[in-house]
Amino acid sequence: MKKNNEKGFALVLSLVLMLAMSLMGGALIVISAGDHQSNNTSDEYQQTFYVAETALLEGEQYLLNQFLGPWDASSHKRDTTKRVLPANQTSKYQGAMTKKNYSTKDSFYYNTGTQCFNSFPDINRKKFYVVAGESWNFGKLIRDSFDAKASVQEKKEAEKLRDYYYEYFVTRVGAATFRGYGSSVKKKASDSGSDGMAYTVYGCGIKSGKDRMVVALESNVILPK
Repeated sequence: MKKNNEKGFALVLSLVLMLAMSLMGGALIVISAGDHQSNNTSDEYQQTFYVAETALLEGEQYLLNQFLGPWDASSHKRDTTKRVLPANQTSKYQGAMTKKNYSTKDSFYYNTGTQCFNSFPDINRKKFYVVAGESWNFGKLIRDSFDAKASVQEKKEAEKLRDYYYEYFVTRVGAATFRGYGSSVKKKASDSGSDGMAYTVYGCGIKSGKDRMVVALESNVILPK
């Protein structure tokens, strides 16, 4: 009789151990899936941050191109006769962006709307004016930069980045103290201070799709008058 009881106990113990192992296995699967999702989110955030940095650089480059004169690809020189200190538009800015390298007809089109503008809540929307506001598709920009010798794999990798957009808008803040060195930007090569014009560049990296993500950055630029 005692021997039969021991056999029954072993069966119950086996079932309990099997249940515990099943629970542990299920927990490990859930934890692993969570870590995988967390890694994906981290990678997407990092990519969106890089795209936001691109937005700032492009916004700053826009100001420099206006100040130094537009680049003429045929002569490989700048048209210095068109040099200007960019001025704000007369209409109050509501957040709309000019689509530069994509349109609503593209298969990858995503309506970014006013997401970038809304990512800067400290802006005084009652009297906010901008020089320009532009929206670019990051993946298409990279894809179009390839020449005919680019591999199929490179093109596919670039096309994966079509989920990312970078946008910037620039506002002219007003007069500011300027101190520059050399003659690349200033009219005269000296170290003396001179009046300048201050601008703020607002830039965003946007990941489209159901897991939408927006990273907003800003920088200040002062150009000599």
